[in-house]
Amino acid sequence: MDDHFPPTPMTLADRIVDLPSPDTKRWVVRRKAIVVHAVRNGSISLQEACRRYRLSVEEFLAWQRAIDRYGIPGLRVTRLQIYRDTDDARAAK
Repeated sequence: MDDHFPPTPMTLADRIVDLPSPDTKRWVVRRKAIVVHAVRNGSISLQEACRRYRLSVEEFLAWQRAIDRYGIPGLRVTRLQIYRDTDDARAAK
């Protein structure tokens, strides 16, 4: 008898276990990145993520833009002003 079974697909409940708690108050870089990744890979919809974490669509999209432009370090709140200043300086040239 073969004890090797093919892996079972992840269920929605399995995927949600990896998400931050719905009552998250402190949004560290890692938690923001996990939520953005979950929306991008279809584990959770944008609408559900915004409802679950009480985020505006604009706030979520800002996280996504920060990752696209600067990588995960761009999610640091203290880095946002530096990146914005840099972008403004580039645009003025």
